[in-house]
Amino acid sequence: METLRYGLIGGGMMGREHIANLALIPGSVVTAIAEPDPEQQRLSAAAAPDATVLADAEALIARDDVDAIVVASPNHTHLEVLQRVFAGPPRPLLVEKPVVISPQEGARLTALAEAWPAPLWVAMEYRYMPPVAALLAEVCAGTAGPLKMLTIREHRYPFLDKVGQWNRFNATSGGTLVEKCCHFFDLMSLILQDEPQRIFASGGADVNHLEERYEGRRPDILDNAYVVVDFAGGARAMLDLCMFAEGAEFQEEITATGDRGRVACYVPGPLRLRGGEEREAFLEISPRSPANPQRRPVPIDAAVLRAGDHHGSTYFQHLKFREAALGRGPVEVSLADGLKAVAMGAAAERSVAEGRPVEL
Repeated sequence: METLRYGLIGGGMMGREHIANLALIPGSVVTAIAEPDPEQQRLSAAAAPDATVLADAEALIARDDVDAIVVASPNHTHLEVLQRVFAGPPRPLLVEKPVVISPQEGARLTALAEAWPAPLWVAMEYRYMPPVAALLAEVCAGTAGPLKMLTIREHRYPFLDKVGQWNRFNATSGGTLVEKCCHFFDLMSLILQDEPQRIFASGGADVNHLEERYEGRRPDILDNAYVVVDFAGGARAMLDLCMFAEGAEFQEEITATGDRGRVACYVPGPLRLRGGEEREAFLEISPRSPANPQRRPVPIDAAVLRAGDHHGSTYFQHLKFREAALGRGPVEVSLADGLKAVAMGAAAERSVAEGRPVEL
């Protein structure tokens, strides 16, 4: 089996999820990790004891024992980190979402990436959750007929603590509808196979982080929102987001409805955040005629579930990225895909702030 040596830029929570999932894939080795924070360095070294832990991305980029790079640093550092990577040897590149924090940064990144000859994959791992993949397969098979409505609900736990609490602020995260929800805007475009035209959103900061202060600054991110997206072909999609609903049975629910029926999937939240209690994901198919809803479980290997907080999606994404990195498969999530999701999230944030629909 061909060995692929990985270098990780960013050794925080998501970086360690990449480490845990790569450990499950034969022929994948993490050789170097760039992480400036001492505590995250310690945790990264424990997660990948055979890797060299470095304080700076430049040192990792210069190494000759790295075949592919994963960028999992904080959102607002992505553009600067990618500029450094592009100045080094061409290597397959997996960049965590959101790939940048604004459309303005996206325009700069597009220009920088034009000459990059190696695969560049944006980590929209929610595409690879097995229940979401099962829903996509049914939609593509025409089970629901041509889609008219798509609803994505995420009712989950508040944002976790990060180094410097960068995820508490719009300026460093891009805002909740970019940072958290770019996954869902990507799924909307993917499931509907169409282009977004108009976004209207209403949201607020009503429960989480209200009493927190960091160097005198109060967090300004949203903790709940409704977002409606009109698509060019006439279908519409809605996101229902609540970041203070950790008691919900399912964290994500996706419903795709067409003229023949409805296909839905239900995804539980991370095992470690609910005391390790196992819950299955489900796919539900509800034809209009005859009316006979059928629900079936979507099983996932327990070791894959334990390797991260995203219901196996990081593992299955890495299987696909590995094929692209080795020249045996396509890049399934392009830079253009990642930037479209950022543009949708930024438009939704603007709609909330201005109280009006935003054209795309």
